[in-house]
Amino acid sequence: MNGYHLYGRDEQLACLRKTIERLPASGGALTLIGEPGIGKTALLRAAVHEAHAAGLRVLEATGVEVEAGLPYAGLHQLLRPVLPAAEELPAPQRSALLTALGVADGPSPEIFMVGLATLNLLTDSTIGTSTLVTADDVQWLDNPTRQVLAFVARRINRDPVALIATLRKGYPDPFTGAHTAELEVPRLDNYAARQVLSHSASGLTKPEQAHILREAMGNPLALVELPIAWKTRDTHSAESTPAFLPLTARLEHAFAGRVAELPEPSRDAILIAAIDHSDTLPEILAAGTILSGRKMTIDALDAAVAARLVRVDGMHVRLHHPLVRSAVLQSETLARRLAANAAMAEVLVDEPYRRTWHRAQSTIGTDDLVADELEATHTIAIRRGGVIAAIWALERAAQLSTDSAVRGRRLLLACEHAFGLGQTELVDRLLQAAARTKLSRLDHARMEWIREIFSDGVPGDAARVEQLCDIAEQSADSDDIDLALNLLLGAALRCWWADTGSRARANVVAVAEGLAGVQDDPRWGAVLAVAEPVLSAGAVHDWLALMTPVVHTDANALRLLGMAAHAIGDPIRSIDLLSRAETVLRAEGRLGLLSHTLTMQAVDLLLTGDWNRAAEVIEEARQVAEETNQPIWTRGSLISDAILCGFRGDVERTLTLTAEVEASASRDKLNNLLSFIQLARGMAWISTGQYGLAYEVLLRLFNPEDPGYHQREGFDGVMFFAEAAAHTDHHTEAREVIARLEKTALITPAPLLHTQLLYARPVLAQDDRAEELYLSGLGQDLTRWPLVRAKLELAYGSWLRRQRRVAESRTPLRSAHTTLALIGAANWADQARGELRATGERATVVGPSPLDMLSPQELQIAKLAAEGLSNREIGERLYLSPRTIGSHLYRIFPKLDITSRGQLAACLDSPTRIRTAAPDRVQPLS
Repeated sequence: MNGYHLYGRDEQLACLRKTIERLPASGGALTLIGEPGIGKTALLRAAVHEAHAAGLRVLEATGVEVEAGLPYAGLHQLLRPVLPAAEELPAPQRSALLTALGVADGPSPEIFMVGLATLNLLTDSTIGTSTLVTADDVQWLDNPTRQVLAFVARRINRDPVALIATLRKGYPDPFTGAHTAELEVPRLDNYAARQVLSHSASGLTKPEQAHILREAMGNPLALVELPIAWKTRDTHSAESTPAFLPLTARLEHAFAGRVAELPEPSRDAILIAAIDHSDTLPEILAAGTILSGRKMTIDALDAAVAARLVRVDGMHVRLHHPLVRSAVLQSETLARRLAANAAMAEVLVDEPYRRTWHRAQSTIGTDDLVADELEATHTIAIRRGGVIAAIWALERAAQLSTDSAVRGRRLLLACEHAFGLGQTELVDRLLQAAARTKLSRLDHARMEWIREIFSDGVPGDAARVEQLCDIAEQSADSDDIDLALNLLLGAALRCWWADTGSRARANVVAVAEGLAGVQDDPRWGAVLAVAEPVLSAGAVHDWLALMTPVVHTDANALRLLGMAAHAIGDPIRSIDLLSRAETVLRAEGRLGLLSHTLTMQAVDLLLTGDWNRAAEVIEEARQVAEETNQPIWTRGSLISDAILCGFRGDVERTLTLTAEVEASASRDKLNNLLSFIQLARGMAWISTGQYGLAYEVLLRLFNPEDPGYHQREGFDGVMFFAEAAAHTDHHTEAREVIARLEKTALITPAPLLHTQLLYARPVLAQDDRAEELYLSGLGQDLTRWPLVRAKLELAYGSWLRRQRRVAESRTPLRSAHTTLALIGAANWADQARGELRATGERATVVGPSPLDMLSPQELQIAKLAAEGLSNREIGERLYLSPRTIGSHLYRIFPKLDITSRGQLAACLDSPTRIRTAAPDRVQPLS
């Protein structure tokens, strides 16, 4: 570890040692960032040396630019030593991993299931030891491998696994958001640079050394390689000062100069090694034989090894540095590169995907046969999770196609895959390219759909909704009902997020109802519900009653059914459907859709009264949305968090979160999110007794002229609006609002509206009618609506006490107090306790629940452990390693004052601690 290439790196070495020394107590991830040649790889090799000396297991992967399109190539390289242990993984994880690596056949694996399998493979392999994972030149790793490593990096802080990666400066860090440490590797100072140069510049004069020192600018690789280039320069240039070149170009030129000196067989061999996706020696020699026209043996590599361009490790040929590959490819002619790829294609007869890839790289102009093969084999990349490689294959197939319409179709197919990755610039570029082709009528419709899903239906834009409806009708006329439903769902989402007007909404519904034979497709009902959540609510309600008894195993179908139930205001059915979808999505590792499912559940859970579950859902929804780069769903989870904070009376955080979302929601005129913002603020003011402020913001929910008005989301705030009005002098105005909502209730069967009206009616009624309305509300089945029932009991008990019916008031007040305390509605529970004290009853004080000390994730883990799930099973559900689950439980037990898993169920079943306080002095009622 004390080689000259590490001069001046004491600080970085200390950081690496600290990362390694933390093992086995805990793990973590560290990214070394710096410009090319700055010494990142040297530091990484030092870390590997240190890890071997400490007895750690070391797993290594190196990114190679030319392999960036080969899905999971880097992961296969990394996991090769521990891959036999994959047989011990749970079947879904094992299947996903082995399929991704091409070891087994199977359906296209979800990237996050591959990530979970990798996490468990790494953590399981640490039994009895610790593991150092290194990823050199991570910017050149294929995209799926980078995603998996980022997934692992986010989750190893409590496992004996350390990940150290190197990243070239100027490239996006794939671990952003993974809470990994970053260490920038700077240029060497003058003293350290001289020390390095003194070892590599023997034979050069002092002026020559000074010139190289000046040109290298503290770059260690330049300090090592430029003296070699200087010594091998031609005589004519020896007497002149070399022209200035940017550092990277200069170094690549230095490497290229050394390649040019190689004998012809070595040049052929190293060219094959540069364009090959594998470092397998027999494969390189076989392709080299075809390229050179004569039998190639391992001796052909001797000169390249002597020039420190490659090294041979057993049956593998490793390039000395990534710049060697760039230098080789830049130094060779186009004809030579085409011939090398053709030779590789000829060798890879048993690997159709790689064979076709190299055939495409060896072709100039158009070639429909190769284009067809590329399109056919792109599905292999999809099955292995290599979406980027599939996009490249389809784009290259388009370039090779002679027919313009076929070219456009292939570009649109690539565009669909690019959308799934969330790559804005790539989608836009592919769409523009497709628009320049002679698309068929159906492909024109498909392009419009891609544009629609790409914009996520935002903002409303009635004209765009009408256009989408027209294109959907055209698609249906062309017998592409699937595309028609997709287009209509995009149009419906525009109507949901922002106000498009009644005409546009009605048109979406009319076109959907005009489609034949699609009523059993979940998209159909979702279109009606999302586009017209009030007028279509009755039809969707009946449709859901027919659809939901069917045992659906398709997660997306369950999600769409849940979306429809949520849209029409049926939160109980929505929760049931979405929780079923959540279970399947977890099992399949589909985190992208999981964030949608969790976010939609959140407000429904809050409004029905399951606040602890809502907190878990909101926290995970935010994490998953951020992890999968879905900004609109991140905003949705933030707003749900704001509503929860409002319920709990945390005004400061509520205002902070709503302000964070309001700017973008106002800019895009997203009245859906703006409605939630008013609800969150109203709840914060109510929970802290500021009813006047609450009334003002909640009134906006029911004003059609207000930007925060949403015809369905307003149902969420009916009960709380009535409460705010009852505590102010706005009774008359509030009754007018409720009267309008009563008319709406005649149109829609929405349980959310009808249930909240059970509270609003008596709270705003005159005393002579109030009791009848209270008893009518409490006579309904509110088993799944504990918050509404408790609020009704609190209001009724308070009304009875004001009517001097003290004894009667205690029963509903006691029930309200108990339920509100269990929900975690501390402010309303305090109100109920205050009312009880006013009746002269011995007051009960609800002490802090031990569950309040648990974070949402800890509570989620505790519940799953209480159900009897093992650490591994919990980890599979939450995408964490079993060791991390064990660490969480280790901290949970003391917080709950228990010592074993067996005590968890009892503790969770009794979440509150109620103690009897000394009787308060209560003045007798006159």
